[in-house]
Amino acid sequence: MRILHLLNHTRRLNGHVHVAVDLACAQAEMGHEVAVASEGGDFDRLLAEFGVATYRVGHQRSIVGVARGLGALWPLLRRFRPDVVHAHMMTSAVLAFPLCAFGRTRLVTTVHNEFEKSAILMGLGRRVIAVSAAVARSMQARGIAGSRIDVVLNGTIGAARLRGQDRTPRPLTTPAIVFVGGLHPRKGLDDLFAAFALVHARNPAARLYVVGDGPTRPDYVAAVARSPCAEAVSFEGGQDNPYPWMAGADIFVLPSHADPAPLVLSEAREAGCAIVATRVDGIPELLEHGRAGLLVPPRDPAALAEALLSLIEAPETLRLWRERSQVGIERMRIERVARETLAVYAAARGEQAPRATPVPAEPGRC
Repeated sequence: MRILHLLNHTRRLNGHVHVAVDLACAQAEMGHEVAVASEGGDFDRLLAEFGVATYRVGHQRSIVGVARGLGALWPLLRRFRPDVVHAHMMTSAVLAFPLCAFGRTRLVTTVHNEFEKSAILMGLGRRVIAVSAAVARSMQARGIAGSRIDVVLNGTIGAARLRGQDRTPRPLTTPAIVFVGGLHPRKGLDDLFAAFALVHARNPAARLYVVGDGPTRPDYVAAVARSPCAEAVSFEGGQDNPYPWMAGADIFVLPSHADPAPLVLSEAREAGCAIVATRVDGIPELLEHGRAGLLVPPRDPAALAEALLSLIEAPETLRLWRERSQVGIERMRIERVARETLAVYAAARGEQAPRATPVPAEPGRC
């Protein structure tokens, strides 16, 4: 199959990009002819190493930018002649839709951040991939027919992007709690800092390591500096390879307010961390609905603190939840993601009937 992935850029530290790059490399390894069209970035060299061609297509959100993007994409479609165009971002879908319709090329879209209002534009795809069942339900609520939506849960284990990375555990002071992610309000960092203050008051040996960067980092650093546990919190900055921090952690924590299907949970599970995360969006699906990690309500620092303390104060419980992080972990492999995505492409091309399985209803709380 000839597959063209379309996305804004290929720069690091962006979940949309990581999903597309992982998928493109996996598909190329499976013998498909794969290309990526974007404004370029850090991963172009990796894509080339896996035989994925890269092309420049602008994604500027302006009338002139869209016109230029269309002007670059149309000759690429005529030259590459893809069986499927797979758009990963809203601008990509807008660029691809009229040209795919005119050229009779099947357009598939992936909804990564359904909480953004513009995510409705991903409904332009003939088939719409949701990165979790929670995202699928949200898109249905916005009017996208469930018959056009396919759930392909995110997974990164074995991805080309992660191969060859240093896996040596970072020497951290134990009990070590690690957060990895963007430093912005959606990730619930204020709740984490409030929860950790409660944890530290009962267990002064506890340490919190914050791995990541973002626009609100200065505010978080200033707030923590004023807290009584300031010396127990380390801001480690953004890391191209955060795995050593997870490998050195006792507990991985993700206090998100909204998170469609965070890739970092696959990596934390692979690292063997005990996991505490909020019961929002696709997080429960990535933690086997509570079998592979402790789930707590969002925006509830007291509940988050109690979950963390239940692990810190009971070594046997901590060991048990580290073991439980491996429950169903084979589902988190990139090969499964690639196979399921190829099945969506086949449905888009009419090679098989669209999947009859309806979008799953939200399960009961664990």
